[in-house]
Amino acid sequence: MPVEHLLEAIPPLLVYVVVGLVIGVESLGIPLPGEIVLVSASLLASQHDELNPLWIGVWASAGAIIGDSIGYAIGRKGGPRLFAWMGRKFPKHFGPQHIEKARDVFDRRGAWAVFFGRFVALLRILAGPLAGSLHMNYGKFLVANATGGIVWAGGTTAAVYYLGIVAEQWLKRFSYAGLIIAVVVGVITTVVIRRRLARSHSASADAASADTSGSGPAEPETVPARD
Repeated sequence: MPVEHLLEAIPPLLVYVVVGLVIGVESLGIPLPGEIVLVSASLLASQHDELNPLWIGVWASAGAIIGDSIGYAIGRKGGPRLFAWMGRKFPKHFGPQHIEKARDVFDRRGAWAVFFGRFVALLRILAGPLAGSLHMNYGKFLVANATGGIVWAGGTTAAVYYLGIVAEQWLKRFSYAGLIIAVVVGVITTVVIRRRLARSHSASADAASADTSGSGPAEPETVPARD
């Protein structure tokens, strides 16, 4: 079942909880579709008044901050074991080369990697555990984690919500405009086809008339006189 259909089937409060939990668990280092859930919930809020986009953003931000903080603690205590387990379970996404690449980014960028990592799928999942395993200062991590989570969750929710409203209004207008355009095009097409058929019929009649007039009665054959 698609995510948006699943969210439509549950009460609004449970939608907020699902958004927060999925994003929080994803931030622990477990690959869940957190961004897809957030986008789907924000889009639903633009179509259903009972869903409040503000609460979606709040729960998403809380899930991101809390999940990353727990992931930091897990990475600080058992980072190598966690990365080895992830590599065995999801080798296409969290193989040794992926982990090393992410670790290199964190080594070079520090807290900025935590902030901007929230906007990148792989780093969003690994931000907390990697920061913990590298023993990054928790104060710096918390500031970068909180600001990145709020900007990502709040910005994504607001952008998708208002985009959904604009798209819905545009599609409604487009439906009426499309109907008018279809009728006009149909009328014009009918007129053009009729005119072309009339011209074709007239041209055929003229050609037949020309053939008939051009082929007059045959002249009698002249027989030469005999001497």
